[in-house]
Amino acid sequence: MKALKERMIIMKGAGEMASGIACRLHRSGFRRLLMLETSFPLAVRREVSFCEAVHDGQKAVEGIEAVQIEDGAGLAQTWEQGMIAVMVDPKGDTVRRLQPDILIDATIAKRNLGTAITDAPLVIALGPGFTAGTDCHVVVETNRGHNLGRLIAAGQAEANTGIPGNIGGFTSERVLRAKADGPFTTDRKIGDQVAKGDVIGQVGTEAVTTSIDGILRGLIRPGSQVTTGLKIGDIDPRGDAAYCHTVSEKARALGGSVLEAILAVYNR
Repeated sequence: MKALKERMIIMKGAGEMASGIACRLHRSGFRRLLMLETSFPLAVRREVSFCEAVHDGQKAVEGIEAVQIEDGAGLAQTWEQGMIAVMVDPKGDTVRRLQPDILIDATIAKRNLGTAITDAPLVIALGPGFTAGTDCHVVVETNRGHNLGRLIAAGQAEANTGIPGNIGGFTSERVLRAKADGPFTTDRKIGDQVAKGDVIGQVGTEAVTTSIDGILRGLIRPGSQVTTGLKIGDIDPRGDAAYCHTVSEKARALGGSVLEAILAVYNR
């Protein structure tokens, strides 16, 4: 039987939550991690998202390094160097080719975009849109509250509420959304202090303004093409700039749940 550290894990998605999960798995000794992404990821919390490796070639989150690879070339070397591999593969063709021991769908797309229970011996999916026992083996609850991180062996996670999590007493007010379609421009940086009513950028001719005071915890890449209603920024009212560069409590909780799901199967 393979040792746990030899189990190959493929993750769909390399955004904030997926990256928090990957950090927890990496620290727990899993070294054969491959994350699949789109060709132009639109992460908001870019400082803690491994998908930035698609843009920059590499990305470190809390001291853990990820690098982009092409078509599986360099995969073994990346793992030998103790790094996480990131590859552009939005359709997940690599899953069928490499046949991983574990597949984790961490796209948080609120719907199933093609994951099947037959994709790997253990298929774990995060959030609504999946039915445990039908299109995956385990669903992880992603809704904040009493059941956050709960493993679901039969059935579905709670439906998407559309309401961002409460941070410092604010929910929807802390999220910046595009008011039009077009390119996003800004001279602001993640970690900047902002005040209510500040203009932090534009989408086309529409200004993007803040509704609360705080720290600019997340912001999509300048120049990104966005659509009306898309989340493009995140204000943290707690005002601690260090939070911009560390994995959130939610991502850590989900990482622990995924680790539990894996150990429940492979650590018997």
